Amino acid sequence: MPELPPFEHTALDAIAPTCAKARTTFLSHRTRPLEFRIQQLRKLYWAFKDNEALITEACKRDLGKSSFETYLVEISWCMNDCIWMANNLPRFAKDEKPRDIAFTNTFVGPRIRKDPLGTALIIGAYNFPIQLTIGPLIGAIAAGCTAIVKPSESAPNAAAILQKMIGEALDPSCYTVIQGAIPETTALLEQKWDTIFYTGSEPVARIIAKKAAETLTPLVLELGGRNPAIITKHADPKLAAKRLLWAKTLNAGQVCVSQNCTFIDREMVPAFLREMKNALAEFYPDGARNSPDYGRIVNQKQFQRLKKMLDSSNGKIVVGGTMDEDHLFIEPTVVQVDSIEDSMVRDESFGPLLPIIAVTDLDEAIKLANEIHDTPLGTYAFGNKNEMERVLNETRSGGASLNDGFFHASIPTLAFGGVGSSGQGAYRGKASFDVFTHRRSVTTTPAWLESLMDVRYPPYTAKKMRKFAGMNDLKPNFDRQGRSLGWGSWVLGLLGLKSLAVVLAAIGIRQYLQRRAKM
Repeated sequence: MPELPPFEHTALDAIAPTCAKARTTFLSHRTRPLEFRIQQLRKLYWAFKDNEALITEACKRDLGKSSFETYLVEISWCMNDCIWMANNLPRFAKDEKPRDIAFTNTFVGPRIRKDPLGTALIIGAYNFPIQLTIGPLIGAIAAGCTAIVKPSESAPNAAAILQKMIGEALDPSCYTVIQGAIPETTALLEQKWDTIFYTGSEPVARIIAKKAAETLTPLVLELGGRNPAIITKHADPKLAAKRLLWAKTLNAGQVCVSQNCTFIDREMVPAFLREMKNALAEFYPDGARNSPDYGRIVNQKQFQRLKKMLDSSNGKIVVGGTMDEDHLFIEPTVVQVDSIEDSMVRDESFGPLLPIIAVTDLDEAIKLANEIHDTPLGTYAFGNKNEMERVLNETRSGGASLNDGFFHASIPTLAFGGVGSSGQGAYRGKASFDVFTHRRSVTTTPAWLESLMDVRYPPYTAKKMRKFAGMNDLKPNFDRQGRSLGWGSWVLGLLGLKSLAVVLAAIGIRQYLQRRAKM
């Protein structure tokens, strides 16, 4: 068994100087060159390679996470991100030619420059303690920011490994780890930041957002939600059961994007429950408790919260229900409830609890889903094509997976984020670069253009007004009732009468020449 480094809180009086150093380094422009950023990403890759056994052991101790699951969602995910971002960074960082620029404005060479936001504070989460902390850091490095990382103290072994990896692989003047809980996080929030990236719960996000508002610091919030799954009478019950069970057993259900409640057509309930039992037996032939592939609840506090949620429910346990507090074990548990006010539905479970509610039809399912949470992190629909499209059209969510559980969140290059109370901002893939980048609009006005720009200088005469209107004003392609006037009127409005006459003359000349050529 590999020996893990200890988890130690950072001294409170060391936090301000550490943050100041990161800001000073950024202002020295050390992180600006692409070569530096690419080198840091490559070094981070090798830190994962060299510490793979320690990461695996840390996640096992913190969450009972299996070796395969740790490799799948923590190690390989981040290693691939490092390589992918380093390979694509030159393309992302290039100046962009903006779209929709009027011809008269092209002479000033408009472009979009990609500038780093500055010094970032990244606060990680315990459920995927490596991926959800390193993922944003990769974006910050790629964008040219400096960063202070605060891992979750609820996964202390993983936090200690993160500190070891970052300390050994990356430039310490640019990237540093601060360890701790509420006092240390509070001290961090007292510092000046150019952006804050937080992954966690909505209550803590409100505290962070309130503090950030005092200094108008931009935020990225990756939160959770009471995510609905909807199963119509036209769905495949075996497919729905298997895929939703996977979504609630990965990491023992401690996944912010997994379904919180499943609304299922009443006539589908017996078949769904039968298939759920079959899938559970297939996943864990010797039972979830004895399986090396099934994780544990992160700590006593979260175990008690989940136990209280189940104990307070008026629903009926139809699958599972076994718990072992000494080993922080909770079996995948399906509970049939009758009301969205039930304790199993009212709050986000963030655990292996699967409440289901029988509904009359899709209308009722969509109505209840919107009542529980109008802007969840994810929405999952099982049914025919038209039904799944209806779910998309009549709900909102950060993302959605049709005919599956949170598959959209498992694609590492697909932008991921919430909406409304489930979060703001997105990252992963190119979005990780973008979220730590300021898109800076730049123009360069040549001296020779001065003679054409007299219209902007006082005194403002009627002649200048007419000249400006001729250069600037768009002509409507619709009447007073908002009805389209057709393409001919649009061309007339766009080009003007004189320009149109030139176009028509050119067409006439071309037709004349074509007739002559046939003679």
